[in-house]
Amino acid sequence: MQAWWLDASTDPPRMQLREVDRPVPGVGQVLLRMRAVGLNRGEFIVGGLSKAGMAKPLGIEGAGEVVAAGPEATRYAAGDRVMGRFPGGLAEYAVANEADLLPVPDGLGWDAAGALLVTFMVAHDMVLLQGGLKAGGWLLVAGVTSGVGVASLQIAHAIGARVIGTSRSADKLEKLQALGLDVALCTSTADLYPAVMQATDGSGVSLVVNAVGGSVFADCVRCLAYEGRLATVGYVDGQLRAPLDLQALHAKRLVLFGVSNKMSTPQQKALALRQFEHDMLPLVASGRVRPVIERMFGFDDALAARVLMESNAHTGKIVVTIP
Repeated sequence: MQAWWLDASTDPPRMQLREVDRPVPGVGQVLLRMRAVGLNRGEFIVGGLSKAGMAKPLGIEGAGEVVAAGPEATRYAAGDRVMGRFPGGLAEYAVANEADLLPVPDGLGWDAAGALLVTFMVAHDMVLLQGGLKAGGWLLVAGVTSGVGVASLQIAHAIGARVIGTSRSADKLEKLQALGLDVALCTSTADLYPAVMQATDGSGVSLVVNAVGGSVFADCVRCLAYEGRLATVGYVDGQLRAPLDLQALHAKRLVLFGVSNKMSTPQQKALALRQFEHDMLPLVASGRVRPVIERMFGFDDALAARVLMESNAHTGKIVVTIP
């Protein structure tokens, strides 16, 4: 079978389409015929999910049909449509732990199923589990046109919260009006703090999702209301350091937290998936939240899909389909 790999021994890292053996499901695993895979920026960043000098199979989320189940795998049978977060999905076939999979709801296409779980599970963790956002509260998303930004917007809108979103692109912000974006701030023309204070009648926001990085961190802290929370999920600006206003942190009883699964145990990941299934799968099945797909590429065009992702010209998700 064919599978896409990332060779991080070169600079820049190079994608390779390799001929490899079809995997065999082990204990508690299933073999999937892959149908769609969502691309994620982190899997191409050396030092993040990929290690310098090494090669690894690409794909960390996807959807497909169950071909066979290994020993002690009992939830899914051959022909079932499933989606999940698992390594090596950008291939014709892949194996996944049964505990890392969810059933694909009726009416959800392969493209959406393949691009759902990474961004929406991260957003679910930030917005609901750790962020504690409630109906009527204000959410500020710095970098709202990213995949996780769009997912955070949709979840907040679905529970009745209000959303302020920032982007450098006015065109991208306009696309998100239909998804419930209440206040759109083009960061090239708007001063973030005064605009947020005006929108919230001077109270600030309950929760900030920072998908940009250190360049906006200080302003994000300023925008928080009393007992507000700030989630850091990305640093596309490359700035890994930022000043922290300790007086504001202390006086306003703020909570700052990060969201990453890099160091999570398999048991923690399985628990998070079960929580997501309970809270979010009904919203997905009803159509209230769905991934925004910027563009789909064929399996042989995965190189072009990576180029589009790294250009930052997209809104939402980029999907590779496997016929």
